[in-house]
Amino acid sequence: MMGVMASEETRAVKPTAARVPSAEGPLPPAQRAWAVRLVVVGIVLSALNLRPAITSLGALLEEVRDGLGMSGSVAGLLTSVPPLCFAVFGVTAPRLARRFGAGAVVCAGMVAITTGLLVRPYTGSTPGFLAASALALMGIAVSNVLMPVIVKRWFPDRVGSMTGLYSMALALGTSAAAAVTVPLTDALGGGWQSGLAVWAALAGAAVLPWIPLVRDKGPGSAVGSVHARVEGAGPVRHVHTRVEPTALRITRSRTAWALAVFFGLQATAAYITMGWMAQIFRDAGVPAGTAGVLLAVTMVMGVPLAFVIPRVATRLPHQGPIVLALGVCGLAGYAGLYLAPAAGAWVWAVLLGVSNCAFPLALTMVGMRARTGAGVAQLSAFAQSTGYLISIPGPLLVGVLYQHSGGWGLPIALMIGLMIPQMAVGVLAGRDRTVEDEAAAAAP
Repeated sequence: MMGVMASEETRAVKPTAARVPSAEGPLPPAQRAWAVRLVVVGIVLSALNLRPAITSLGALLEEVRDGLGMSGSVAGLLTSVPPLCFAVFGVTAPRLARRFGAGAVVCAGMVAITTGLLVRPYTGSTPGFLAASALALMGIAVSNVLMPVIVKRWFPDRVGSMTGLYSMALALGTSAAAAVTVPLTDALGGGWQSGLAVWAALAGAAVLPWIPLVRDKGPGSAVGSVHARVEGAGPVRHVHTRVEPTALRITRSRTAWALAVFFGLQATAAYITMGWMAQIFRDAGVPAGTAGVLLAVTMVMGVPLAFVIPRVATRLPHQGPIVLALGVCGLAGYAGLYLAPAAGAWVWAVLLGVSNCAFPLALTMVGMRARTGAGVAQLSAFAQSTGYLISIPGPLLVGVLYQHSGGWGLPIALMIGLMIPQMAVGVLAGRDRTVEDEAAAAAP
């Protein structure tokens, strides 16, 4: 219905200025261009900060465990905290964006990340460390959900390229934290506390571009404004339209469920990799610094591929072939970790890095499987919150299996086993259809 109303309105008026989705109406062209550039900078800086809280910890997990007296099971719980926070807090993002605006929520999210990263190394206890980590991850959670919404809203004709830019920046931040955390720790005197806290500076920089956008009410505003000239009606004037929220029953869409499960399984693989892969290499005899670089190689593969894959995906009617190609790389990488973790370490790191690019593919499909901005917001919140909820047991189970089996055979077998259903549901999620159509068809 919203799409029909929009098309009818387009036929009724002839636009003469770019529409800026703001509570205060459209901006002049010069301010519009400045605002768009600011949004791009904000997206890139925010994306750079959505994973260092996790991968910097993965690089120093052994030192943190020793410093706080953690067991293997508790460390497994620590690696499960990110998806738990993403599931719990991510679902609140659309509601917060409707009330305060997407820019304000992302700005607050960056503040939370900065505070959490600065505080957590110095709490001196495992509960304090977990609580400060949760604060940072809360900021990451709401930003995770709102990034596809912001991209769809500000760049509706460039979803693939902007998602690629965002995903590329996210991969760059992920890999940089994995690669340089250990050297930074050594340069700062060898204390793991300073090696983790230094990433708060990058998060603080990401707050700045969102401050001027705090008043932007973002997607979900009840009233939209179209700056238009009605044919034969004289001067330019505002045409205010009431945009009623759609009652989309997202849980009635099979594609939404397939995308949520796909998101959850790829997140499981990603957080197991970020939390445990460096430790797998270290236990195989690889030096700590090299293990961190190997994890960085896995993450840095997402820099070029995260830009290419969304652009390719938006040109295909079905994204299933990409899902299968990434899954095969994951199976090969896990098999290599099982059979010869040290001997072929660089090859396995590259293969798993390619496999981890299921994340930008999932984000791209979120933007493609819904027609409207409201639909993207609902689908993004549902797929990410449900998906991260699904991913919670994975890293924890890996820690338990590792502690009780005394090796990495069973954990890696678990990773291999989870890749098969990931490929299956990814093919289903890649079909050319929208959640709005499916939800309407399933309505009684």
